[in-house]
Amino acid sequence: MNNHRITTPFDAQSTAAEVIAGIDLTGRRAIVTGGASGIGIETARALASADAEVTLAVRNLGAGQRAAEDIIASTGNKQVLVAPLDLSDQASVATFVANWAGPLHILVNNAGIMATPEMRTPQGWEMQFATNHLGHFALTTGLHQSLTAAGGARVVSVSSVGHINGEVLFDDIHFQRHPYEPWAAYSQSKTANILFAVEASKRWAADRITVNALNPGRIPGTNLSRHIGDVTNAPASFEPNSTGVSWKNPEQGAATSVLLASSPLLEGFGGHYFEDCNEAGPHQPGIRRGVAAYALDPEKADRLWQASLDTLAS
Repeated sequence: MNNHRITTPFDAQSTAAEVIAGIDLTGRRAIVTGGASGIGIETARALASADAEVTLAVRNLGAGQRAAEDIIASTGNKQVLVAPLDLSDQASVATFVANWAGPLHILVNNAGIMATPEMRTPQGWEMQFATNHLGHFALTTGLHQSLTAAGGARVVSVSSVGHINGEVLFDDIHFQRHPYEPWAAYSQSKTANILFAVEASKRWAADRITVNALNPGRIPGTNLSRHIGDVTNAPASFEPNSTGVSWKNPEQGAATSVLLASSPLLEGFGGHYFEDCNEAGPHQPGIRRGVAAYALDPEKADRLWQASLDTLAS
């Protein structure tokens, strides 16, 4: 575990606009998955405000187009594009990758689903893992050449404090032999987001691609929470009075993503997990903050990478 944590002048209350103030992204190209709502649209808005070209990769093209028009109106940046992407559908991911041409400087893997009823892809993959991890894994590895071409690209992996509720269940990732449990499935997918950052940063260091993960904090009322229903059924880290949980508006929730995507303070740093705009410390029992040791474990990160490749090839 890193004893010299990365700190910045920003904190839990900082907004995406504050984090990106003074940064010029002219000539840089960015993709934000799930960029039509919640912290995704605020992440995209901040990047566009710094004059980046931003592509909203979204399932709902109508919602994406409305979000793009809103961002253009608020930033004056007309380089806000929309492209279809369904992360649960590997054919959709492959089409998106095939249609991308040229360098990619910033990829924010922001889209996600949480605590869904049991659902499976046509391949039989559990839907939360398929969407939150495998979709982003295929997207990012598919765009590897474009990220390399950018020279110093950044990948941002939006995880969650929920990762502390469980690690990747390597013996039964898709709940084929054990009863399906929505929160266990969510937790392992968010742990996978962090392990991906650890392994991708290691594998792609020579390509000058840095990958970091983050906990955005609790943002009430976003589409992510639509499957929760009665919060009393959720693990402690999702309860309103949960110790240490940061409750934020979407502009504050997007701040850590924007910091990792754009700030000169993070130049060259990869494989880390952040919350509230600073690198997180080790998780302490009973406090719903920090990063679990298993989420940064290099052996588990390597194992997940291979399992992901094997799954996609099957």
